[in-house]
Amino acid sequence: MKVLISLVFCLVSFLFGTTIASPERLEKKAVLVTGATSGIGRNIAESLALSGFYVYAGARKERNIDELNALENIEAVRLDVTVQEDIDRAVMQIQTAGRELYALVNNAGVLAAGPLSEMDVDQMRWQFEVNVFGVHRVTNAFAPLLVKNSGRIVNIGSIAGNIGIKYLGAYSMTKHAIEAYTDSLASEMALLGVNVSIVQPGDFSSKIWKDAIAKGESGGLVQQNSPFYKDVSEWIAGVAAMKTKKPDAVSVAVTHALSAETPRRRYLVVPNEAEAQWVIGSAVTRLAEMNTDQDHAFTAKQLADLVENSMKELAY
Repeated sequence: MKVLISLVFCLVSFLFGTTIASPERLEKKAVLVTGATSGIGRNIAESLALSGFYVYAGARKERNIDELNALENIEAVRLDVTVQEDIDRAVMQIQTAGRELYALVNNAGVLAAGPLSEMDVDQMRWQFEVNVFGVHRVTNAFAPLLVKNSGRIVNIGSIAGNIGIKYLGAYSMTKHAIEAYTDSLASEMALLGVNVSIVQPGDFSSKIWKDAIAKGESGGLVQQNSPFYKDVSEWIAGVAAMKTKKPDAVSVAVTHALSAETPRRRYLVVPNEAEAQWVIGSAVTRLAEMNTDQDHAFTAKQLADLVENSMKELAY
């Protein structure tokens, strides 16, 4: 086990080039991971447990709770982020256990795809209820424990928080909200000694992605008489044909955010170069759009200098 822990820490140090705490020190630190039953959340929980953290893993179903409790360094917590009573009980469970809570990883999320102009308001509300208000509820509930321990918060965003993706509009809206939430929260919590980061995964293997694909393949995303029917069908076929990777790199980024002496505010984690070019290229396009035909526009050189200076500041 100690050999595996050392390997994980070496990988994090190599990928991010930043000093991190020793495994011995982290063995005493507890982390709550919401939505830890499958996909990215399960990968994060198991990776953190392997790295020496003690992990409280949020789950809603009894069978998932039993599975998580069987894993070393992991204790399941019954937690639906939309139910305040669940959140309050989770706080009590962790406080009663007597183990100080060092960090919170807000991972729980849902996805409903489809054309925005045809999406039911209840479907959109459901996504905001979990992906945005759930994050806010859980963070508020555990904030006193994190402040007490000068802890950390990591929000799991998405590349969809940087770009509006066709047929993922509602999901993109929630992840855009988490971008703003992270920045505002980070400015406020810094005054109390708590660091806040956001990890932005690309197209890695996850249960919510698989569920969306399955619903699309069964015709559940759009009606046959919809003007979007043909395009949505082609989109689903393209998405289903994609070869997704396990989200190990996402867990590496989360480990860095929780263990680095100077964690980053943002971690973009994508599975391939093409996706990185797409996301960064979209950000550059948006920058150019904001800079065009406005009274105080920057020159191309001024913009390049700004980018270069920002990169130098972040090269710690």
